[in-house]
Amino acid sequence: MPVVRHASFAPHVAADARLLILGSLPGARSLAERRYYAHPTNQFWRLAGAVIDRPLAALDYQARLAALVAARVGLWDVIRSAKRRTSSDGDIREAEAHDLAELVASLPALRMVAFNGGKAAAIGRRQIGNPGRVTLIDLPSSSAANTVGFDAKLAQWMRLRAALAPERPNP
Repeated sequence: MPVVRHASFAPHVAADARLLILGSLPGARSLAERRYYAHPTNQFWRLAGAVIDRPLAALDYQARLAALVAARVGLWDVIRSAKRRTSSDGDIREAEAHDLAELVASLPALRMVAFNGGKAAAIGRRQIGNPGRVTLIDLPSSSAANTVGFDAKLAQWMRLRAALAPERPNP
């Protein structure tokens, strides 16, 4: 397989997002279908659905995206473009990162940024730095290549609910 430069998708982030989930770079199947987490073995939609308490995996793609927006969840990738031969994050070379610090600064309601996998965390944390008001969380990758069981992944992903909890009024 030849090494090809791939580019990520546009961000799917509303101005009122409280939670931003960042992957690394879409894999071959996602790029071909122009959909985030398109590979049927990727557990992203099941995990994110559990976080927002909606059956995202059962919905069509546009309904999935709409449900994320309604739940105040944004979705994007840390890498703008990179060279890669396969869909593996370990195969990513010459990565150009997005300006994540600018995005985080533009989201006044943002409470948490979650990195979907180790590569996303390594690059994303460098780009964001110390965001102050925003909690950064590293998650086990939703990819089937990460052989940690679904229940173990889910336990970690459920920490994201803290970002979506209603604000408590001041006494």
